[in-house]
Amino acid sequence: MERIKVALEKAREQRVQGGGEATEKQTGRSAPAARPADIQYTRTRVAKVSPAVMKKNRIVATAQESAFADAYKILRTQVLQRLKENDWNVLAVTSPGEDEGKTLTAINLAVSLALEVSHTVLLVDANLRHPSIHERLGLAPGKGLSDYLLDDADLAELLLHPEGLDHVVLLPAGRPVHNSAELLNSPKMVQLVDELKHRYPERIVIFDLPPVLSAADALAFAPYVDAALLVVEEGRTQAEAAQRAVELLECTNVLGTVLNKAGQA
Repeated sequence: MERIKVALEKAREQRVQGGGEATEKQTGRSAPAARPADIQYTRTRVAKVSPAVMKKNRIVATAQESAFADAYKILRTQVLQRLKENDWNVLAVTSPGEDEGKTLTAINLAVSLALEVSHTVLLVDANLRHPSIHERLGLAPGKGLSDYLLDDADLAELLLHPEGLDHVVLLPAGRPVHNSAELLNSPKMVQLVDELKHRYPERIVIFDLPPVLSAADALAFAPYVDAALLVVEEGRTQAEAAQRAVELLECTNVLGTVLNKAGQA
């Protein structure tokens, strides 16, 4: 724990020395005084995202009239209430097992949250073994979080804005790695979370994590986020698995569960 304390203290000192502000050159984002509507992505890369690809991959939160979009608005409202009540802004999305819809939920929740006029969202693909957010958005693989942690890549050059998803910035996972749990528990990663948490008060940071029961990654990283959301799939997730996942996530605040594919034939 001592190395983590040192990393956090170093991050705080850097913020104090920098006056608590960052330039767009440093982070790829505009100054904290800017409202979300004023953000212009001048250094952050802009990536074209096909509406047809998003529809095919069930990214529906931007739909004007949709029962699915309404469901995410309800989830957004519930999540925002809990975050505001506790002054939280860093959320992890995970699931007990594989293929239960956590990544889709993370993307749609991020998009829905970004529709709120007072918020921007940074979506981080922290599934370093099996990155998939870029695939859902129809984007080519490229550098990302693993390159930042392993190769000291410039964070500002890794961030990208998916065109059409207003006020959403993505930090891709980067190249797949095997020592993902160790990287997510490293002092550099802890320092990054602390930096992301405090840099922009109006920004919500969402981490898409691997499943709780299939790898140590979520358990290693959970203590550093404010809260977690657990995605379960109707007819697939066993009650025992969901209960075990909640027990293992006791190191953070579990906001609740999201029932995926409810009512589908």
